[in-house]
Amino acid sequence: MADLFVCLTFDHDNVSSAISRGTTTPTAMSRGEFGVVGAQRILALLKQHAIPSTWFTPGHTIESYPSCVAAVHAAGHEIGNHGWTHRVPATLGLEGEEAELVRANAAITALTGRPPRGYRSPAWDLSPHSIGLLIKHGFVYDSSMMGHDSMPYQARLPDQITLQEPMMFGADTALVEMPISWALDDFPHFEYTRSDAGILPGGANARLVVENWINEFRYMKKHQDWGVLTYTFHPHVIGRGHRMYMLEHMVETLKAERANFVTMETAVGEYRRTFPEGISLRGG
Repeated sequence: MADLFVCLTFDHDNVSSAISRGTTTPTAMSRGEFGVVGAQRILALLKQHAIPSTWFTPGHTIESYPSCVAAVHAAGHEIGNHGWTHRVPATLGLEGEEAELVRANAAITALTGRPPRGYRSPAWDLSPHSIGLLIKHGFVYDSSMMGHDSMPYQARLPDQITLQEPMMFGADTALVEMPISWALDDFPHFEYTRSDAGILPGGANARLVVENWINEFRYMKKHQDWGVLTYTFHPHVIGRGHRMYMLEHMVETLKAERANFVTMETAVGEYRRTFPEGISLRGG
């Protein structure tokens, strides 16, 4: 039987993402605070179906909403590093990015008793320093890049990229990349936002979106004997009632399709066991 894994991951941002954008009015804060309500609903659903999951949690959320985050840890779910604030690493410089990483690690260690194994960049935008910093600080995997849809691979050091020359690929590293996709993220489908950059309309029909998400698994099942598919949710987004119905439908469908629900740390272990030499995307 094929080994097909599914990682349900939750970016437990609450208010941190709005604060990082300088949007701190009461209504903006209340949108993030709905993450507390959403987290309770998600934890109940995961418990009902005995599904382990991974929650990428900013240090700001850990220290601002300790009871909410403690409930996630107490339920046995993995806690990953998602920065301390929700600022984009590419905007911070080397020292600023490292300070965020270290401070978030300290908050997670205080909560769980051990450093996190995984990292996910806020807004999925790594800097040229990110991979080196993650290796320096003992991370096992990253989940911020999109070089595949259903196969982990080895993260590499920065490529050399110029307009008029072919790429010079960086060296593969021991850090495992657990790829993600905006297509498998709830936020761009559902969340209405407006900013100087424009308007994200959100409000997509949940039934249509969930069919896309289920079909991603079915495609993997049809074409692969081994793979990992990662879905990304935000408690303050997916936690709305009609979307919780959608999430429950997806879980029940994938269980019937014999998906193996695991944490990202467990999926990385399976990848290393199955592909001891790793998988390289270097140079195609």
